[in-house]
Amino acid sequence: MVRVSQQLAEEHYCHLRDKPFFNDLIKYIRGELHDRRKVMALVYWGEGAIEKCRGLAGATNPEQAEATSIRGSYGRITTSGVYENVIHVSSDAQEAQREIKLWFSPEEIIVDLYPQKCLVEREYKRKAWA
Repeated sequence: MVRVSQQLAEEHYCHLRDKPFFNDLIKYIRGELHDRRKVMALVYWGEGAIEKCRGLAGATNPEQAEATSIRGSYGRITTSGVYENVIHVSSDAQEAQREIKLWFSPEEIIVDLYPQKCLVEREYKRKAWA
């Protein structure tokens, strides 16, 4: 469970910064629009992981998502046009890598997904993305 900071939210959705709904999107992911200030963040990995998760999630627009998908069952569109689609799934492997490195440190992932390096900071050794 993660409490999403303003900085994390803005970096996560940096590619949408110029959209008119950007500020509402940031408020949504931070829980400010629905008073639930926590997000369950996870990495699902393996062959076809992105495609499988995107299939379970459904279309980004909840009104176009299959009724049996997560977004089709639980998503909605606000009167201001924000998609409250309950779930986020990376669009491709490159975006997944960017998002995983943004949301998690190497110590939080149980498999070595990407190259790492060891840092020593004030005699404290930790892993960081290479």
